[in-house]
Amino acid sequence: MRFYQVLIAANISLMVLAGCNSSEQSSTQTSPTASPASTVSKDTDSQANSTGVSSLLGVVAKTKTAVNKGDFVTAKKEFDGFETAWGKVEDGIKAQSKSKYDAIERSLDAVTSSLKDSKPNQGKVTTALQSLEKDINTVSN
Repeated sequence: MRFYQVLIAANISLMVLAGCNSSEQSSTQTSPTASPASTVSKDTDSQANSTGVSSLLGVVAKTKTAVNKGDFVTAKKEFDGFETAWGKVEDGIKAQSKSKYDAIERSLDAVTSSLKDSKPNQGKVTTALQSLEKDINTVSN
């Protein structure tokens, strides 16, 4: 989990540095406040997106822990938090990449469906969670 946070922070830092070194930005700028405001907005969006991605991964990790223990009641409760976290970042992810958004939605549906079974299959739920985790991780790449 800590690795992903560091990876996300590094990506954000690189994006900020790339934006600061852009010679095109200074030659096309018409007002001194136009660029910093847009940079702050982009940075805020990136930070919110990375925080949201971390929240999604946290929910998946907690759900996986419960599933590995065979505790599907707790797994269902943990996964209920996914919708809340997803609602905060889904529009940004969709704007970034429709295909990544669609992949997460499909995996989300698979996990939800697997957990709703009267007797969830541990392997099926685990596979669905791993797929969801993989799809979420592509967002930060």
